Amino acid sequence: MKKTLLAIALASAGLFAATAASAQDMSAGNGGWFINGNVGQASLDHGPYNDDTTGYAINGGYRWALNPSAALGVEVGYNDLGNIHAKNIFRSGPVVQDDKSQLHGWTAGVNGHFNFTPNWYVSARGGLYSWRGHGLSNDVNPIRKGLDDTSWYAGAGVGYDFSNNVSLGINYDHYDASKQRVNLSTNMVSVSAEYRF
Repeated sequence: MKKTLLAIALASAGLFAATAASAQDMSAGNGGWFINGNVGQASLDHGPYNDDTTGYAINGGYRWALNPSAALGVEVGYNDLGNIHAKNIFRSGPVVQDDKSQLHGWTAGVNGHFNFTPNWYVSARGGLYSWRGHGLSNDVNPIRKGLDDTSWYAGAGVGYDFSNNVSLGINYDHYDASKQRVNLSTNMVSVSAEYRF
């Protein structure tokens, strides 16, 4: 699965490189290599779960500056969306002894960074999500299952560029992870920091 994601990321990078090679980079802009990290609140509200916890993500990649205020690129990353306890709706206690959800995985996709003023920007991202998780099924008698699959992720954000190299932002991301009546699809609202080389 990881080899598939790496192959897709490399193919996407080649496609973007070929497209961008014909365009002149009009300024330094926000193009080039980058790394960013997010920390925030991951929320799971499906089946036996309805709570939030702390999640994090780290990404890296390359963007091509299309003009001084827009850049498009490719990214790969990893996230851990934490552990959430299932609750009994009658007693607000754990349903089973090992009731925690777990979700983490690798991402490979495309992203964009668009300045609407010289410093303020909006961002967007999306792509493949190769995830692994554990959770309770949405049944009358829940069963804990360990699962893995490839699905999708998408997100958007807004932030401030302190320079051509450093920015801070606020993001909303959705990670789709559902299989065999276990729905671990998680939303995360986070603060991000990015450094561009």
